[in-house]
Amino acid sequence: MNWTEERVATLRKLWAEGLSASQIAKQLGGVTRNAVIGKVHRLGLAGRATPSRPAKRPVRPARPRVVSPTAPRLRPAVTAPTVAMPELEPVRFEDGNTASVLTLNESMCKFPIGDPGDVNFAFCGRGSWGGHPYCQDHARLAYQPSQAKKRRAAGAPDELRRMLRMAAG
Repeated sequence: MNWTEERVATLRKLWAEGLSASQIAKQLGGVTRNAVIGKVHRLGLAGRATPSRPAKRPVRPARPRVVSPTAPRLRPAVTAPTVAMPELEPVRFEDGNTASVLTLNESMCKFPIGDPGDVNFAFCGRGSWGGHPYCQDHARLAYQPSQAKKRRAAGAPDELRRMLRMAAG
């Protein structure tokens, strides 16, 4: 395709008006959008009018919320019963030491007690329970049901029986 003086003049005029390369290509006919972009670049046409943008819709101010006596009341959140956990000290062996990474075995509770950076850091060391790596008390502490299960089970007699069995077990 040859760029005649007339077509170049039309290109310059349409570019200055802010038309897109696709729109200019359609008006000129016989050229692609990429050909228009290439010619604009070679001609050094830079500053162009910005295309018109739709006017922004005015933002309506939010209506104030009116709480009437007929508004539904929120029910207080139902929480699952909490189980009081005693503060468990790590088991002390006959030599006075506590369980460490080096002394733990399969049948010992591996629940960490204290800050790992502290010299008094230890593991629980009691007997593990029910295939867990923790004793019964630490297993209850470590394995909490999800919030959805807590909400479903709140106040359910079956859940209460299960918790009593775990506490007695």
